Amino acid sequence: MDDQAGAQVPPVIIKKYANRRLYNTATSSYVTLDDLSHMVKEGREFVVNDAKTGEDITRAVLTQIIVEEEQKGQNLLPISFLRQLIGLYGNQMQWLVPRYLEHAMTTFARNQEQMRKSLQDAFGGLFPFGPLEEMGKQNLALFEKTMKMFSPFPTAPTPPAEKPAEPAAAEASLKELTDKLNALQHQIDALSKEKKE
Repeated sequence: MDDQAGAQVPPVIIKKYANRRLYNTATSSYVTLDDLSHMVKEGREFVVNDAKTGEDITRAVLTQIIVEEEQKGQNLLPISFLRQLIGLYGNQMQWLVPRYLEHAMTTFARNQEQMRKSLQDAFGGLFPFGPLEEMGKQNLALFEKTMKMFSPFPTAPTPPAEKPAEPAAAEASLKELTDKLNALQHQIDALSKEKKE
C-alpha cells in the first residue's frame, strides 16, 4: 500500500499522427493543443510520440502550445527575450541556458506560491505591495543580468525619454489600485458598522 502511495503516476501517452491529429491513449480520444495546455496547467504529465516513428516530440508540441498562446494575445515572452534566446542557439554557453531557465522558472513558481500566501494572510489587513513588488524586481533583475551575460549581441540602450514614463505609469497604476483597495476597505467597514447597529 505504501508503494502505491509513493509511486508516481506515469505520464499520459499522446500520439501525433501524420494528419497532425493528437490522440490521448489514456482516454482513447482525439485532443487538441488547447486540451494539452489544460493538462499542463492541471499538472498532468504527458509525452507526445510520433505515431509512425515513435519519436518523442513533446518539446516541439509544447513549443507549439506556447506559439498558439502568444498568437492569442497572451504575451508572456517579450520580444527582447525572444531575440536573446534565438541569439544563444549555437553559442558556446548554450548548454547552460536550459538549466538556468529551468532554475529561474522553479524560483518564480516558488515566489508565486509565497505571493499567494501573502495575499491570503493579508485578507483582513493591508495589501502587501512592498514585499511582492521587491520580489518581482529581484527576479526580473536576475533574469535580465543573466540574459545579458550570455547574449552575443549587445542590447541597444533605452532612449532617455522612455525611462521616466515607465515609473510614472507604474506609480499611477499602483496608486489607482491602492485607492480602490482603500475604497473597498471603507465599504467593508461601513457594512460592518451597519450590521452592529
